[in-house]
Order: sequence, then structure tokens, then C-alpha cells
Amino acid sequence: MQSSLFAYNDQPTQERWSLQNKQMLRVALEGHDDILARKGTMVAYQGMVEFDAEYRTGNQARARARTGEGLDLMRCHGQGTVYLANLAQHIHLVDVEQDGLTVDSSYVLAMDSSLHHEVIAVDSLYGISGSGKYQLNITGRGRVALMTSGAPLMMQVTPDKYVNCDADAIVAWSTGLRVQMQAQTHSSGVWRRRGNTGEGWELSFMGTGFALVQPSELLPPQNAQIGSGLAAQYGMGQQGARAQNQGNVWS
Repeated sequence: MQSSLFAYNDQPTQERWSLQNKQMLRVALEGHDDILARKGTMVAYQGMVEFDAEYRTGNQARARARTGEGLDLMRCHGQGTVYLANLAQHIHLVDVEQDGLTVDSSYVLAMDSSLHHEVIAVDSLYGISGSGKYQLNITGRGRVALMTSGAPLMMQVTPDKYVNCDADAIVAWSTGLRVQMQAQTHSSGVWRRRGNTGEGWELSFMGTGFALVQPSELLPPQNAQIGSGLAAQYGMGQQGARAQNQGNVWS
């Protein structure tokens, strides 16, 4: 059999975490280094690998019920290779150090089981459009696989150069950064003719670290209800991400 498809063969590597391609994650398991992955994202595996639903603690369950933020995870363990993907989104590997990582849980594909994660509130009097005022804080040492809708932009934040990001486009940022929320358009201008710029809430980051932005202001397509039609799976229709954005500030 001959086909151009054979150009996409498994890519040999000695790395534990690697990308098979931009939209597929490859993780090698050796029996003592479990990973936690978003439920339902395994697309293939080789070897003796098992998948178990990850227990959610009482605090995590209560935080999820109260804020809507949290992770539905499965534990991948054994010996072999696991391939993970989710709706063909772009995947990026991030090494979490002591400073930690703050991220919207919708963008997490997988992480080392040694990492700790908890829901935190972004300090503000207002909710964040789209992403909500609660985020996931990941701490410890390990690796996290994040997803974006398209190729993202990594912006460096320094004490003399703060960064502003649309609240619907921000994916993650260094936990040590100071965060403030503000409306780009003054509220009195929203109702004027030609006064609305189409921009809503934005986050201002100060300190030293980074902010990761995706080229989309829609909620990620994994929030669509699978089984509600092809349009919904790609973020369209009544059950898709576009409909879920209808309640955003200034929409």
C-alpha cells in the first residue's frame, strides 16, 4: 500500500512529552509517572496503558459547582505511549516552575500528576467577560499541555512594560503577575451611535512574567455540546461556543 499518509508516521523521540504534530500530543509512560488528561481526549495508545477517572476532592467539587471552573480528568498510567488531542486545537507544552501558572481550565489538555491545581478568584469588583472571574492555579514542578484555537501570541511582561489583553482571548499567565480588569470602552460611550468599539473587558498585567493570548475571542470549541451537530462542535449554533458568548459583557 502506498499513500502520502505515511508521511505522518509516529515520530521517534526520547522525550517523555512531545508533539506528534501541532494538534496531537505524545506522552511516554514508564509505569511510575502518571499523567492527568482531560476526559475523552485519548485518540490512540500503544502498550499496557490504563485510564481511570480521577477522583475530585470535596473542595474541588464545591469549587466547580460554585464557580463553573475546574477540570474533568482521567489518570493515564502503565507502560506505553499515549496520544492525546481535542478537536484539532493547537497544543503547547509549558514547564511549570515555582512561580506557578494561572489558566482557564478550558484550555488544559494534560498535566503531570505531581502538579497541584485549585480554583482561585481574580481580584476584582467585576466578572471577566467570557473567561469568568475564576481561574485555575497550577503549582509545583512539572509539565502542562495547553490548547489554543490557532497559533497563539506569547507576550513578555516586565516592570517597565505592562501588557493589556482581551479577557476573551487570554489563555494563561504567570501566577506572580498583578492583574487588573477594566473596560476598554467607557460605559457612557457604549450607547452612543458609533460609540461602541466592540471591545469589552480587558486584563492588565504588571510585574515580571508572561501572558499567553490566542487568536480568538470565542470560548474554545470543547465547551460545545458534542452530539449537537457538526456546527456546534466547531463553536457555532445554539449549543456552540458562539451562542455561549451571547451573555458576555458588551455583547
